[in-house]
Amino acid sequence: MSLNDRRNDIESRYAHDQEMKFKIEARRNKLVGLWAAEKLGKTGAEADEYAQETVKASFMRPGDEGVFAKLRADFDAANVDQSDHQIRRHLAELLVEAEAQVAAA
Repeated sequence: MSLNDRRNDIESRYAHDQEMKFKIEARRNKLVGLWAAEKLGKTGAEADEYAQETVKASFMRPGDEGVFAKLRADFDAANVDQSDHQIRRHLAELLVEAEAQVAAA
């Protein structure tokens, strides 16, 4: 394998890994949005819309902070009793679930 072939292979694997990371995080954000929607008393189309808003919140701040900030603010506004630890735990748990879903797809 030539040096150029190795470089192209590494770049291709990196691009694939980044794409998978994005898909997994987007799926996790949708799942956590659906979880939060349930806590907020939203169902059906309203829950789906809330989940999409949660996905969009991930673009506002790097990492999990955009999603966390949205959930924290929405829970506080609706007087939903969820600690920061519970929210972050669900983010972590649903990341594992999202990874399994993306891998199965």
